Amino acid sequence: MFMKLASSLVLFVSAASAAEIPNPLIDYGQFAHNVFVVGTIRETRRVSEDTFIRLASDPATVILDARSRQKFDLLHVKGAKNLSLPDITAEELARIIPGKDTRILIYCNNNFTNEPEAFPSKTISASLNVYTFNVLYSYGYTNVFELGPLIDINESRLEFEGTRATLTARR
Repeated sequence: MFMKLASSLVLFVSAASAAEIPNPLIDYGQFAHNVFVVGTIRETRRVSEDTFIRLASDPATVILDARSRQKFDLLHVKGAKNLSLPDITAEELARIIPGKDTRILIYCNNNFTNEPEAFPSKTISASLNVYTFNVLYSYGYTNVFELGPLIDINESRLEFEGTRATLTARR
């Protein structure tokens, strides 16, 4: 009981302290709201590998890889554009995505197995797709689709590029 009371007090004090430190460039309430909204949209926008391949065949579609440049250079879905999550700004998004209604396909480390160097798994609650979908929504991009399944890289029908692509193709 004491621990529960102490935890509640810490949360209350932290919330009160946070309210006293204004920052007009950070809005956790809006972030939390967006997470809720995206949660309802996202479930209808998770697609199979076959659907991802079909949607990617449209030249107007952008495949966005938000992993680090290092991981992207090792291996990525053929034709993907790289914009590492920490580097996302309105200007950078506009540079690689023609319009806010452009269809965007996303994937992340947690979509692939058997390639731990290029696609190291993250803890399930920190999957890059979740962040990327939320960030794109926050910037006004509304036509986002996410690769849904966990796919063995050796059995994937997707085409890959990068320095490890020839190693993956030989398996």
